[in-house]
Amino acid sequence: MSWISQEGLAAKPEVSPGEVGQALDLAAKLVVRNLPAFTGRFPKAYSEGGFYAATENVDWTTGFWTGEVWLAYEHTGKEELLKAGQVQMDSFLKRIEGKQDVETHDLGFLYSPSCVAGYKLTGSQVGRKAALMAAGQLAGRYHEKGEFIQAWGPLGAPGNYRLIIDCLLNLPLLYWASEETGQGRYRAVAEKHIHTALSHVVRDDFSTWHTFFFDPETGKPSHGATCQGYRDGSAWARGQAWGIYGTAIGYRYTKREGYLPVFEGVTDYFLRHLPKDLVPFWDLEFGDGDRQPRDSSSAAIAACGMLEMARYLDGERAGHYRGMAKRLVKSLVDSYAVKDPAVSNGLLLHSTYSNHSPFNTCNHYGVDECNIWGDYFYMEALTRLQKDWQVYW
Repeated sequence: MSWISQEGLAAKPEVSPGEVGQALDLAAKLVVRNLPAFTGRFPKAYSEGGFYAATENVDWTTGFWTGEVWLAYEHTGKEELLKAGQVQMDSFLKRIEGKQDVETHDLGFLYSPSCVAGYKLTGSQVGRKAALMAAGQLAGRYHEKGEFIQAWGPLGAPGNYRLIIDCLLNLPLLYWASEETGQGRYRAVAEKHIHTALSHVVRDDFSTWHTFFFDPETGKPSHGATCQGYRDGSAWARGQAWGIYGTAIGYRYTKREGYLPVFEGVTDYFLRHLPKDLVPFWDLEFGDGDRQPRDSSSAAIAACGMLEMARYLDGERAGHYRGMAKRLVKSLVDSYAVKDPAVSNGLLLHSTYSNHSPFNTCNHYGVDECNIWGDYFYMEALTRLQKDWQVYW
């Protein structure tokens, strides 16, 4: 097992503007190609044999596909993409009105890249209504005891009095709702949650816990654990990437100076644990020489987080993280992006959704496949590199 040296990382090439443009052209073309299958329905969370099956608007991942549709619409202006996005916002409104599969904190993943994005881009009142209803549902999962948003399942369910690091990307829905309505209660919940999360999921060495439990009687912190990482003490790659992007977004909305060293520590830990091609294995415990699957989605998420934070840093530090993001994207474009629709109907190969180990409780699926959030964040990273993007989050 080995990781790339800092000198080796700095020597890696950055993706060029021409390469970004070509990659985004191709990604948008592939999204358009998929519209007949995925307008009235949605891709499943992960591909099987490289191909997504169609599913109804269920699970926590469908918003990412609509996000790809909006990114492709921004890039091309094609009317068929606009119409598809509108059809899907109708589906999201129906889902939240009917409370269908919404007992989760993942309402931000569902409604920010679909309905908030659609409202920002088109002024859709359907998107606005659906997103505000989803924000209300998300705020309702907040626990005063412990000051956090519960991750999964019915509120107060035994064994589920916990948060997970992923939720940092659900909070923008609450910040947006406060800005849109003038009601501070959404923002208050978001700020309490991020304070609690960053106080407990980031370890002393800036690796991160996947999940953190609290005492349901007192709200006091109990312990960290993993569901999706290799073991409790390791750093699950996608969780570390959520920490990078989530801290950047937290700084964007709060401008709390204390978040800067957290971002730098979590990001630098991620960068120190990359293999030679800069696309991490599914857990950062693994490096070159380990026979483990990759998680290309983690590289895409981390790149987006570094590009977001670069907006708020001074020249040298901004250049550092922007350059690192470009190096990660270069590897994704060259070696992981789908080039031929005969190979896959996704955008980004070699992701890992859920990989079982002797030390975790994961099911084994979506391993060495496309995953829909990996496709979305790959396309978002390209969009960020091409223009001054109006963020969906």
